[in-house]
Amino acid sequence: MSKISIRFYKDHKVRAVWDEEHNHWWFSALDIVGAINQQDDHEKNRNYWKYLKAKLQKEQSEVVSDTTQLKLTAPDGKKRMTDVISQAGVDKLARAIRNQQAMNFLDWFTYSDNTIDGQSRKKAYTLWESNLVADKDVGKVKALQQIHAYLFGGLYDFAGKIRTKTIAKGNTLFCLAEHLRNYLKTVEAMPETTFDEIVEKYVEMTVKSS
Repeated sequence: MSKISIRFYKDHKVRAVWDEEHNHWWFSALDIVGAINQQDDHEKNRNYWKYLKAKLQKEQSEVVSDTTQLKLTAPDGKKRMTDVISQAGVDKLARAIRNQQAMNFLDWFTYSDNTIDGQSRKKAYTLWESNLVADKDVGKVKALQQIHAYLFGGLYDFAGKIRTKTIAKGNTLFCLAEHLRNYLKTVEAMPETTFDEIVEKYVEMTVKSS
């Protein structure tokens, strides 16, 4: 855990920590309920989260199972173990609260992120809502390139292009660049008449071309 980020929702701080091992953000549950309730009192937020967490636990909500603890700087300046939830957990938490304030927060949280991931996510929502995907033959490499260009255009200079460099993530080495074009032709020819065939084909196409 190395990168700390503070985001502001209507002047309420929402602390976040970047998890380098799993490549995602964790968000302070206390800050989220405080932002939703427009409450600055740390003790009130702590009590509300304690109540809500117990309620969700009884309901066997996934929000609780998605919660972990990390050290964050508390209002008194000391590092304390704090409940944090993933991005998916934030969505579940806001929907579990089920009021307009929570929905307003979720709308801000979903669309306000100006990072590359946030910008591409906004584009993904727009692409999905516009139904433009329905006009594309998504089983073809060309269509995948068009979708990639739409999602990452202006963010990466290689958006929509078949990569020419071999890349790796962690201990995973992706398809060697010199073999990628031929491999994609092979994947493109894979059948997609059943659900299992569709899943296998699209997973192969997405992973190898990443």
